[in-house]
Amino acid sequence: MSRIGKSPVAIPAGVTITVTKDNLVEVKGPKGALQQQIHPGLNIKVEENELVVERTAETKEQKSMHGLYRSLINNMVVGVSEGYKIEMEFVGVGYRAESKGQMLEMSLGYSHNIFFELPPEIKVDAVTVRRSNPKLSLESYDKQLVGQIAAKIRAFRKPEPYKGKGILFKGEVLRRKAGKSAGA
Repeated sequence: MSRIGKSPVAIPAGVTITVTKDNLVEVKGPKGALQQQIHPGLNIKVEENELVVERTAETKEQKSMHGLYRSLINNMVVGVSEGYKIEMEFVGVGYRAESKGQMLEMSLGYSHNIFFELPPEIKVDAVTVRRSNPKLSLESYDKQLVGQIAAKIRAFRKPEPYKGKGILFKGEVLRRKAGKSAGA
């Protein structure tokens, strides 16, 4: 049996979960509301302050879906109650980020600035302090969305191992490579 799938999902105060007949799980909380379509071979039971995901059969497909959907539901519960935050750092001379509402303007060493429009579910905060790298903070109740947006922003200037420049996640350690050695 799946170790992740068989553990129950704790439902904190202020979060409501409804399961419809066509296996659509809706999670509502103080930060927002999310919904997820569940595999038809799985049953969802909500008991007091816990949610349990159960399989109807022992097929390989249902076993593989068991832990997946339990994790997705848990991410939804954590998202609507606490939220998710991803912090990024812009490392490079002249790199900067500025947020104007839901529009993010980035200067990443190209001949032009990059304008990136963020979805309304994401809150952005760009901070530039003198003599330090610009920092970008993304917050949302949807873990998948905030991760996808962070990956798209990072793709504009991936970190490179020779000079260490690029867009890094907070706390990320970049393995540096030695450059060419001088000719003999």
